[in-house]
Amino acid sequence: MRQYLSVHFTIKKIVLAACVLCMSGASYGQSLTTVAYSMGFSTGELNEFISQASFRGVVLDFQKMVQPNIGVGLTLGMNVFYDEKPYDTYTANNASLSGKQWRYSNHFPIYLNGSYFLKQDQQINPFVGLGIGTIYTLRNTDMNLYTIEQEAWNFALKPAIGFLINTGSPTTSAHVSLNYNYGFQAGSELKEAQSYLSLNVGFSFGQ
Repeated sequence: MRQYLSVHFTIKKIVLAACVLCMSGASYGQSLTTVAYSMGFSTGELNEFISQASFRGVVLDFQKMVQPNIGVGLTLGMNVFYDEKPYDTYTANNASLSGKQWRYSNHFPIYLNGSYFLKQDQQINPFVGLGIGTIYTLRNTDMNLYTIEQEAWNFALKPAIGFLINTGSPTTSAHVSLNYNYGFQAGSELKEAQSYLSLNVGFSFGQ
């Protein structure tokens, strides 16, 4: 409960900071909203639990352009990993069970995000970015009639690289980015760091 309250307060601070930063750029007056499909590729301990890629993901990003080439704002996302393990004997917490396993790992990142755009007036506009926030992880292991559920709130960082492609519309660009989501060790149920790469493909809308 104490951990939940602490993380809940942290999320509120992230959202508040995003609002303050966006308001600070009101004189420039432009914003960029991105909606993207997200594919996830597990790394580290998450890869040991589920090695299959995730094709169930979505990202919503809102940035206020505080300068013509600098945007700050808030990123919300979801990536769901799934794997079905064959019949075998599995050991956990000094207990062994035989059967098939179904493994799920759901990740919900929330970041205060900043991006630096390199070539705003070009057909292809590369950018680099950094997100700071948290990832909520909910992991389930189903086997026979039993299920093990683990959850954690991880302090997280998200370096990113990508580019916008001019579609011919003054307000719409194609968006492609590669992000590394790293959630540091946290919690008592799921102590290990949670990390994965995400490839986001979608559209960015400016106004």
